[in-house]
This record gives sequence, C-alpha cells and structure tokens, in this order.
Amino acid sequence: MAESMKGLHRTHRCAELGTAQVGETVTVMGWVQKSRNKGGIIFVDLRDRSGILQLIFEEADCRADNFQKAEKLRSEFVVAAVGKVEKRSGAVNANLATGEIEIRVSEVRILSEAQTPPFPIEADSRTKEEMRLKYRFLDLRRPDIQSKLMLRSQVATKVRAVLAEEGFLEIETPILIKSTPEGARDYLVPSRVHQGKFYALPQSPQLFKQLLMCSGYDRYFQIAKCFRDEDLRADRQPEFTQIDMEMSFVDVDDVIAVNERLLQKVFKDAIGLEIELPLPRMTWQEAMDRFGSDKPDTRFGMELNDVSEVVRGCGFGVFTGALEKGGSVRGINAKGQGQMPRKKIDALVEFAKGYGAKGLAYAAVQPDGSVKSSFAKFMTEEQMKALLDAMEAEPGDLLLFAADQNKVVWDVLGSLRLEIAKNLELFDKNQFRFLWVTEFPLLEWSEEQGRFVAMHHPFTMPMEEDLDKLDSDPGAVRAKAYDIVLNGTELGGGSVRIFQADVQEKMFEVLGFTKEQAKERFGFLLDAFQYGVPPHAGLAYGFDRLMMLMTGADSIREVIAFPKVKDASDLMTNAPDVVDQVQLEELGIEITAEEEE
Repeated sequence: MAESMKGLHRTHRCAELGTAQVGETVTVMGWVQKSRNKGGIIFVDLRDRSGILQLIFEEADCRADNFQKAEKLRSEFVVAAVGKVEKRSGAVNANLATGEIEIRVSEVRILSEAQTPPFPIEADSRTKEEMRLKYRFLDLRRPDIQSKLMLRSQVATKVRAVLAEEGFLEIETPILIKSTPEGARDYLVPSRVHQGKFYALPQSPQLFKQLLMCSGYDRYFQIAKCFRDEDLRADRQPEFTQIDMEMSFVDVDDVIAVNERLLQKVFKDAIGLEIELPLPRMTWQEAMDRFGSDKPDTRFGMELNDVSEVVRGCGFGVFTGALEKGGSVRGINAKGQGQMPRKKIDALVEFAKGYGAKGLAYAAVQPDGSVKSSFAKFMTEEQMKALLDAMEAEPGDLLLFAADQNKVVWDVLGSLRLEIAKNLELFDKNQFRFLWVTEFPLLEWSEEQGRFVAMHHPFTMPMEEDLDKLDSDPGAVRAKAYDIVLNGTELGGGSVRIFQADVQEKMFEVLGFTKEQAKERFGFLLDAFQYGVPPHAGLAYGFDRLMMLMTGADSIREVIAFPKVKDASDLMTNAPDVVDQVQLEELGIEITAEEEE
C-alpha cells in the first residue's frame, strides 16, 4: 500500500551525494532500479534523473517494519529513504558517480508500487522502437534518454542567454495563422466561429518575424514550435522546434558573425567542444561540384571529379550521350577498394538507381596496374589512361562514374559517396565539421507546376549583381541565402530578405503570382512594407537536428520527449483519432466515407 511522504523533504538527488557527505543523514527519493536480497542484508539501487545510488538495509540494525518493506521492493517501485551516508563496505563501483558511498537506511517509505515494466529500464535498450514509443513514459526513464533531454534543456537555456547578450528580444508569434500554401502542406484547424474557414499551423514564424522588423524590434528570437504536413520519412516529425531569429540593418556577414559566436559558446558550454572561428564557407556551386550535395560532409575526401571534357568524343555511348544532351560525366575515387567483390559493386549500382541513375560505370585498378572495367572495351588505351589520370587513380582504387543531367549526377554521386563512407567507416563520429554554404540559387524549376518556385521562400533577396537576370535568365540568379551545415546535416538556414517593393513585385512576377494573388496571400506583409521597412535578414536552426548531432543520437526521435512515428501518429496516445460527432457538428464538418471502387 502506498505511503505518504508527509514529514519528509528530499535533501539531495541521488548523484549529488559523494564522499564529502559521509556521516550526514540525508533523504533521497526515486525509483528502484534493482534489489538484491543477500539474506539479512538487502542492497537496493535507487535511480533518479541524476543517476544511481546504493541503499543498504541490514536486518540487525534496521527496524523490523523497514526491513520488511525493503524485502518487498521491486523494479520501478517509487520510494523515499532516510539514512546516513557511509563509505562503501564492499568494492567501489568505478562505473557510478556515487560508487564510493552507500546510504545505510534507517527509514524507508514505499510511495508507489509498480507492475513489471514491458522492457528493462536501462541505457542502450535493445527493445524495438515501436514498443518503446508505445510506453514512452517508461522509455523516458532510461538514463541515456534523460541525459539527452537534460542537455537539450541546457542548450535552450544557453541559447537564450547568448542571444540576450547579443541584444535579441524573445517574442512569441501566433500558432493559429493564415494558410499561405507555398512550400510544404499546412496543417489546417477548422474555425467554429467562422464556419467553413480555417487557420493553419505555422511552418515557421517567417512572416511574423519580418513584421517584427517592420515594427522596429531590431533583433528577435524565439524557440518556436513549427508544423509541416510532409510526406512520410523515417526521420521527420510533423511538429518540430526551431531556434528562430531575425535582425535589422544587417547583411550576410553580420548574421553569420552572430551565429558563429552563438555556436561557439553553446558547443563549448554544453559539450566542451572548442570551435575555431571563423567557420569555413563554400558557395552552393562549389559544394555541388565537389560533393554533389548542398550540405556536404567534409569529414572525408572522395570528392566528385568532372571528367566531361576528358571523355568527350570517346566511344562509350553512355558518356557521350549524356554530354550531347547537356549533362555531365563525373566520378568518385574509392581509394583502396579496387578489389571490391562484384556483388558489392552491383549493390552500389542498385543503390545509385534509387537516386535516379540509369546505371553506374566503374573501373577497378588492379594491384598490377591493369584495369577491370564495365566500359573499357568502348575506349582506347589512351582514352582510358587519360581518364585514370584525371581521377588520380592508383593501383588498388575503384572508380565509379555517373553520366546524366547535372542534378541526377550530383544526387547519385553525392549519395553514393556517403554510402561508401558509411560502409567503410571513413569518418570519425566524434568529429564536428561545420561549414557555411552560401549563394544558393534563388529559384528552381518545378516540372510539376511548370514554373519557377522559390528554393527557400518568396522573400529571399537576390544578389545585387544578379538582379538584371530576373527577366533574362531567372534560373541563374543567386540568392543572398546561407545554410549552416554540420557533418553533412543542414543545421539551419536563412537569408537576407527583400525589403524593396519593386524587387518583391518582380519576384512575385517571376514566381507566376498575379498582383491579386500576392495581395491575397501576403497582403498584410506587403501593407507593412509600405510604411517603412529596414533591411533585414534572419536564420532558423532545426533544434531537434542540432540536439541529435550534439548527443550523437541516431534519430531526432531520441531527443524529442514525445515524438511521432513516420506516419505522423503517436503510438502512446493513439493520436490522431476520431472525435465526437457533436464536435464535428459544431465545426460544420461532415465526414464522408470514401466509396471503394
């Protein structure tokens, strides 16, 4: 039967105790990790968020009722214990922060009994994730999950402190907003009062933070909840958190400088990592040409090599055909992998097809310098030698080539490069390599919509020297946009915003919006711009991604307290779920069953 903690006051968390407290009488509370009855003496490991502490009950010097209660203790019982801190009578446990001490208990109270949990509450659980998420309230007790969420709290606190020092104001923006369907799908919320009309949940605070700049707040930030109804992917969440900011009277270098100082201080204080400033920068074009990715992992080499001119006019139709259609031929050199079995090479070919490749050409340089290749018979010795030289090939190397339109070639080789590096463990998981990627294309062509769409959003400023291309060559216009990348993951991104009415009108025109459509979607922002708007720019970090990388977690679900699975459902609460008919009637909503064909 559960007891009250009346009259007791916790003096310490478990791992706050050490040899400095030997001789003191303390009160601790927590969950039983395990209990060991040695006959006349019982050892209990007590756990709270700080760690584990050993309690000892000896029948000879313990009140009978207390010893009887100790005999009942099972895993996950919640208890309060009063006792004296002593040096361990047995061997010191070097694996515990409290491994040199134990508490000789004089009083114990069972505050709550527990059923046997469906899986062990321990670090590095091997339990299937579906089971862990169904019982997330138990999974959250595991020490490794708790340490990640505690670090997340520390980072949020540090971010707030650093940005306050930098002159930022924390201002909350609305959650119920107007839908502006440009980008990912919105989550919609029906209005009871205005039937037939809907709010949207924000994909980001973008428009409101720009309005705050119009309102003179100069520097804004927010740790903001955002929502996107995106297609299913294993490591995406329908609701996620951003560290969001906007600044007035700044340009690219100002935003980057503030954020480098923020990253330096947060990483140093949170995980002891020294970041040397300034961080390296690379243009989008260079990143794509060298790594096939706009978020390159620079912890290892194996860079892309454009060999289009070397193979132009050769006898291999796959290469020449791609070049005739305006594409390119590029390759990567997997050093020392020339003896890779054909089965593994075939697996890489299938992997490449998943990224749009029609196939993959390869050449394996043997230890004696001879070449085994899928296309050697189509090339002369001189052509093959020129190709090997261009790839800086040595005996024992494996060369892999893709030939297609640039976007396909970049996707294929960029992904292949990462897959090989992962399989061969070419990078140090404990290394942190930051990179700014700058000068993104302003626009990208959408085959689906038959028009240019904004690569970031419609308020991104073109680079001044490219403004004249908005009419003549929109696809060549570069944006004053920048991403911060860490170990091949985009941590955050931002841009300088358009603040001139004529440039904004031109942008909407290029995107295919009529003046009426622009007014309908973004009228409140455009109205604000008529009353004096400062030059402004901003950036937003994916807080969940940041914490995943800082903690070394394999998934963002490990650093979110109550995550959803890849179909956007919550296994613990069974959300989303049906609602009462009365609620639907109040909203003027009727559910129509879809007829089977």
